[in-house]
Parts: sequence; C-alpha cells; structure tokens
Amino acid sequence: MRQNILALLDWLAAPERMKLRLFLEGNLIGVLTGFVIAAFRYLLVLSEEALPRLYAWLAAASPVWTTAWCAVLAAIGYVLYRIVRHEPMTSGSGIPQIEGILAGEMQMNWARVLAWKFIGAVLGIGAGLSLGREGPSVQLGACLGQGVGRMARRAPGEDRYLLTAGAGAGLAAAFNAPLAGVIFCLEELTKDFSPLVLMGAVAACVTATTVVQQFFGLAPVFHMGDVPVVETGSFFLLLVLLGLFVGFVSLAFNRSLTFSLDTFAHLKLPAWSKPMLPLFVSVAFGFALPQVLGGGSPLVDSLVVCDYGLTMLCVLFAAKFLFLMVCFGSGVPGGIFLPMLVLGALAGAIFARLAALAGVLPDGLAVDCMVFGMAAYFACVVKSPITGTVLIMEMTGSFAHMLPLILVSMTAYLVSELTGGRPVYEMLLSRSLAIRDRARARIRAGSRGRRA
Repeated sequence: MRQNILALLDWLAAPERMKLRLFLEGNLIGVLTGFVIAAFRYLLVLSEEALPRLYAWLAAASPVWTTAWCAVLAAIGYVLYRIVRHEPMTSGSGIPQIEGILAGEMQMNWARVLAWKFIGAVLGIGAGLSLGREGPSVQLGACLGQGVGRMARRAPGEDRYLLTAGAGAGLAAAFNAPLAGVIFCLEELTKDFSPLVLMGAVAACVTATTVVQQFFGLAPVFHMGDVPVVETGSFFLLLVLLGLFVGFVSLAFNRSLTFSLDTFAHLKLPAWSKPMLPLFVSVAFGFALPQVLGGGSPLVDSLVVCDYGLTMLCVLFAAKFLFLMVCFGSGVPGGIFLPMLVLGALAGAIFARLAALAGVLPDGLAVDCMVFGMAAYFACVVKSPITGTVLIMEMTGSFAHMLPLILVSMTAYLVSELTGGRPVYEMLLSRSLAIRDRARARIRAGSRGRRA
C-alpha cells in the first residue's frame, strides 16, 4: 500500500502533470479554506446579531455597564496592538501583503499569520469596527495555499500558484462567489490569464464555496429581493450618469485612506493606545448610529426595506466613510472590501433619491441603483471592473443585469482613469514598501555612522 502511494506521488510529481497537481491541490486548499472561512463568518455573524442588542441594552442600563464595555474594548485594543506588533503581516486588509508576496517583495510565515489574522480580525470586526471580512479571508486562504505548497515541498513557482488559488478561495468563501474568486485571481492578484493560475483557482474557489454553502446555504450575501431588469438601451443615459456620480463620489476614498494611515502614524500617542481609538469611537456610533458598525451587510439589506430619506442616506454615507477611515488608519486587522461595497450601495441610493426628485427615475428602480452603485464604487477604487461586475452579480443574485453592471462599472472606472486614480491595493502596497525601504535606509545609515 505504501509503495503504491509513493509510486502515485512520484507519477504526479512529473513536470508534465503540473496542471493535474494544481487541480488536486487546489481542491484540498478549497476544502481547508472553506472550513476556516465558515468558522470566521459564523463568528462575525454572531457579532452582527449581538451588537445591536448589546447597545440597546446598554442605552437602558446603568452607565456602569457602558464603562465596563469600554474596558473590554480597551483590552481588545491592546490585544490587537500586540498581535500586529508580533506579526506585522496581519495588519490591515491582507490583500496588499498577498500582492507583495506574489511580486517577490514580501515574505510570510503562513502558520503564524493564519492564527493571528483569524483571532485579530474576529476581535476587531466582532467588536464593531467598520472593517470587512473579505481581506482577512483572502489572506487566510492564501496562508492555507502557501501551507499546502510548503508541506508538499513544491517549487517556488508552483507554490505561488497555490497561494493565489488559496487567496481566490478565501474571497469566494467569504461572499459565496466562486466565479468572482477566480476572476479576482486573474485580474487583480496576478494580472495574468494563465491556464496554470486558472486550474488551481477554479478548483479551490468552487470547492471552498461548496463547503461554505453547507453551513450558510445558497442564498446570496446581500438580500436585495426582486431586482427589476433594466433595459440598457432605454436607460443608457441614466446608467452613465449613475456611473459618473458614483465614480466622482469614490475619488476621495484612496486619498482618505492614505491620509488616515499617515495621521495615525504621526499621532503623539503611545503605540498601544492607537487601536483603542476606533473601538471607543464605535461606542458613540453604537448608541447614535448602530447601522455603521461592523462590515455593513445588514445596512445594505436595510436600504431595501427601510424608506430612508435623502438626508439620512447622506448621514449614513458620511458616518460609514469616516468610521471606516478611522478604523483602517489604526492598522488593526480588517479589510475595506465590504465597507467599500456598502458605500457604493449608499451612493447608489443617494443617486436614486436625487433622480426620483428630478422625475427621471421610474418607481421601483432604486434597488437597481444600489446594486449598480456597489459595482461602480468597486470598479473606481480597486480598478478591477470585471471582478466587481461578477462579484456583485453573485452577491446579489442579479444575474440578468450584466450589461448595465458593465456599463456603470466601466463609466466609473474611466472616471478614476481620467483623474489619475491608482488601484487601492497597489497604492497600499507601494506605501508599505516605501515605509520599509525608508526604515532599512535609516538602519544602514546608523550602522555606517557607528562604524565611522
């Protein structure tokens, strides 16, 4: 039996069977990623359900309990500080780090990052920070992909394919979106439509989504109800205007992220206290505007069933935007993907209100504007319009809206392109590498000074 297994492994190790190897190992990565992300999502869903009830109870309870909750948040903030200090690769989204590894600029201890990223993201997002689960999910899947490659002793080139497959599987499992996970690997991570990338990514994404669906079912992540089919030709001008509106609204996103990161870096506060700031801000929002807590899936669902006025929509957009910047600037583990889509849905809802007031939007199409707004915001910020289009179709179940989604996404993408916008993950990676290079230069200068 043992000889047969060894013979099979030797047969699979042949260079000409690399695609078969990637397919089989991609399925293994998908299974592992599916179970890890299912546990991750389950814990975050529990927090999404518990936080509104907690703040409703605190509002009616003695202030002593609010003080006790603030003490718990301070402890969580200190734990997050220790996690990021112990393993810097757990900071922030995780997607720029994966792109850095694929570019050969960064390295990662997959087992350590896997454990600490999981714990840190659950604590931070679960406590109410306006951060998304998708960035951590991508990094967790990439860790598992790299782990399989390392344990199988694959060559560095093949190891990169497995890491990419794991990253796509993480996105697919986070959003029940296997096709978007595959496109994300091709369009965003590798920017290369390689059949080798495709082989591992398809296997991992489909398998991971299948595993997650055993726990969360087949329903899309966003519950938008019936989304009316829009005829692209009849509403061509309106769709272009929507893409322009969301595109211009989203231009401030990347610059604000950089500003927030720089502001936190220069704050004259002890490093251990900085992760506590957004957690304390979350208390104020928990009492005044609990809709902006966490990633934001319930907020998108509420846009469909709640008749928010224009003023309230603008307040929600501003609050979600500012809270996201404060949370991400602190450097704690958590992504920007899901909050970015929430901002897109809010921008689409604001456009729908304005268009309705102007008398140019037929009744019942406001939900379409929300769906298209998510894709447009993503396309402008990330500059991956195909990934955004496919992702929103899978996340909302709106598979009959491919043409208007592409039109709105490409319009918003052109706004970013013509205004000199950079892809957000590329921008964050460049910033991290620049900070690293400056730190290395200071160390080298200090060493030369001591030798002199």
